[in-house]
Amino acid sequence: MKRKEDQIRDYLATIGRRGGQKSRRSLTSEQAREMVRIREARRAFRKFHTQCFWYMAPTIRITSADLPDIARGLRTYGGHEGYRLAARICP
Repeated sequence: MKRKEDQIRDYLATIGRRGGQKSRRSLTSEQAREMVRIREARRAFRKFHTQCFWYMAPTIRITSADLPDIARGLRTYGGHEGYRLAARICP
């Protein structure tokens, strides 16, 4: 008879394998690039909020529709670093 710990370990290993297979999603390269741009825009929004986006609510949820506005704010008020980030967010 297996020990209780071995049974638990086997059970978790089975769930882990199945969960990893089910959670995989297939993205096109364009979708992956869009996700990266949105993630970078969210980071830039948090970092530059007081400097560039004081007129926006700090709790806003950034989507792909907001990328041009985020890039414009970074280019206008973000200095050199903001300008470089804007080029990556909205080429």
